[in-house]
Amino acid sequence: MNWDDLWAFLEVSRHSRLELAAARLKIDATTLSRRLKRLERDTGLTLFERTRRGHLLSQDGEIFAQRAEAMEAAALKLMENSNTDAGQVSGAVRVGVTEGLGASIIAPAINAFVEAYPQVNVDLIALSGFVSVPRRQADMSILLTRPKTGRLKVRKLSDYTLGLYASEAYLQAHRAIETPQDLIDHRLIGYVDDLIYAPQLRYYDEVLSGLSPTLCSPSILAQLAMTASGAGVAILPDFMARRQTGLRALLTDAIQVQRTFWLAVHEDVYDFARVRSMIDFLVDTMRANEQRLSPNSKSSS
Repeated sequence: MNWDDLWAFLEVSRHSRLELAAARLKIDATTLSRRLKRLERDTGLTLFERTRRGHLLSQDGEIFAQRAEAMEAAALKLMENSNTDAGQVSGAVRVGVTEGLGASIIAPAINAFVEAYPQVNVDLIALSGFVSVPRRQADMSILLTRPKTGRLKVRKLSDYTLGLYASEAYLQAHRAIETPQDLIDHRLIGYVDDLIYAPQLRYYDEVLSGLSPTLCSPSILAQLAMTASGAGVAILPDFMARRQTGLRALLTDAIQVQRTFWLAVHEDVYDFARVRSMIDFLVDTMRANEQRLSPNSKSSS
């Protein structure tokens, strides 16, 4: 059996859309389709159901995928052992992280990691959303909720706080905000409701039932910029908003939202030297920024 065909099968099993899987493999969709058909011919199995939603694993495909993933894990372990025997930490590590945390804290600190491990290639996937570790879109991912399923090693990274913010220009031009009830008369900035990727991002109902934003973006960086421009009032992570010139924290006694960052790492790569080095870097970085992440907390996490 051709290993390239197995690798192609695994990519399609994780991404379903032929075009997306082909792009990740750096081949064209026609070549990928040909490899899948060859694998089905060699195994005598129908591995996928071809649907409008993409290539979905058949019952035989589900069983075959489990065996193929075991082979993949063994191959990765062999390569890792080879690097370890050579006395070097090398290879590639892909980290998924929420956009705000990635841009504000992880990316500015990454030079410390690459200086310590120059042979490790790093993909820092900072998005308005999550990349899937179970589907092998990343080796590890920082999430807003603790995952309960999948072959994952999970640990708490840090708590963080969010508060209500507006620019000085906005506050001078609009009615005073003295209680949460006053927010009804103000333009609120927040997430596009049907693009929210985690329920933990629905903050306003915690402040006052029925509150909802009218100026929306799926990007926390865009929300921060809109707030700084004087467009409205927003609930923002303290670690971002307190570094933005011209923003004022409001109702700090009445409104303080707390959330948690969780780190999920795929079991197959958890013990790899480069992955463990990245885990240590992330833990150390979050610990070094503990006061910035939760500036109003009485105790650290």
